[in-house]
Amino acid sequence: MEPDETDRAVINALLADGRASAREIASETGLPAPTVAKRLDALEAANVVGGYEARVDYEQLGYDVSAVFQLSVDGDGLAELTDRLRDHDRMIAVYEVTGSHDVVAIGKFRDTASLDEEIKTLLTDPAVEDATTAIVLDTVREFEQFPVDAD
Repeated sequence: MEPDETDRAVINALLADGRASAREIASETGLPAPTVAKRLDALEAANVVGGYEARVDYEQLGYDVSAVFQLSVDGDGLAELTDRLRDHDRMIAVYEVTGSHDVVAIGKFRDTASLDEEIKTLLTDPAVEDATTAIVLDTVREFEQFPVDAD
């Protein structure tokens, strides 16, 4: 599905307020509410929009340590490792990448002891050939969404 200008207006209004109702989005965009409702249904059905969820500030909940893991992986173990990382409750992002590493993962931890435990787990994983860990000193911007371009 290629979103048109109307879809983009609906998406951008939803990005500004993910809890907005179709009526509120209609007011924001100048579109009729039934049009907004139909467009939202179509965007959700096409998996363009979905996953309405709360945004949590993990630092406020005591997860003060963020780390970036760069992993070189044995080729045969890549799929299993990415599955394990995807299912790991402290990993907030996992990417298969090009370059000198195969996987980049970002995790959040309560303290350096729990981070150290995760590093040791990764270093002893049979699929991991090499691991580099960087501790985040300051989160400047994280997982922000951006408005889609209008035509």
